[in-house]
Amino acid sequence: MPAVHERRRHTSGRATTAATVLGYGAPMIEVHHDELDGLPVTWRSAPGDDPPVLYLHGVPDYGELWTAFLEAAGGIAPDLPGFGASAKRGDLDYSIDGYASWLERFCDHAGLDRVRLVMHDWGAVGLAFALRNPERVERLVAIDVVPFLPGYRWHPVARVWRVPLLGEAAMGVAIGPVMRRLLPPDRAPAVLEAFDPGTQRAILRLYRASPPDVLARAGARLGELRAPALVLHGEHDRYIPARFADGLAAALGDGHAEHVAGAGHWPWLDRPELVGRVHAFLTRAT
Repeated sequence: MPAVHERRRHTSGRATTAATVLGYGAPMIEVHHDELDGLPVTWRSAPGDDPPVLYLHGVPDYGELWTAFLEAAGGIAPDLPGFGASAKRGDLDYSIDGYASWLERFCDHAGLDRVRLVMHDWGAVGLAFALRNPERVERLVAIDVVPFLPGYRWHPVARVWRVPLLGEAAMGVAIGPVMRRLLPPDRAPAVLEAFDPGTQRAILRLYRASPPDVLARAGARLGELRAPALVLHGEHDRYIPARFADGLAAALGDGHAEHVAGAGHWPWLDRPELVGRVHAFLTRAT
């Protein structure tokens, strides 16, 4: 199937605010529909500086999450396998290692030799990619990411998802109202639009492949990453305690943590000026 590209200009209030923070108008965002490994893959892109910023969403989002960042700083935001419009086949590897391998292939496919990495929530799989390919990562930003550290225990909803049959039942029963309670009001409509059985299956498999010992092992070598790193964490995050932001910054070779007052798990939705903070960090001279 030949690649298909759509051009869209986003004019939401929040995106306009983000562009205003940086002092210029929002660029056009392109939506790319292509194939990778013979399966559908979708990503969004906007022009920006080199090396490009690679944005990695978490659960239950997809690349659309990064609209404000794309408008402000450009970059590339894929829908990870199992999410958005990318492949959701049942035989894919929905694990930390599986996503790290996919990211290697995606970067090769998209011509991304070197990137600046921005991750949210389960976008933390980008850390596994960076550990495999440290020469490809110039800088990284971790925003309320899943902790690849000892001592983390899953939040109550994730513990339900990790239990066979119970997780499937939870996904199937009134999932719309549940998601609306879990998500910020502005995120729920976009997320639910793509929250089909394929995404639900990917979420269950990812959480079941990731008990606490697997998370800790995934981050055992974080100190080997020498790229400058900014760790942002909303002080009102209901899913990840703030101490893990400090722990991640300490574990990284060159990390710095900032706690965001008055913000939750998606802190830039509560504090739009964080888009500018991230852009400033990514463009800082080494």
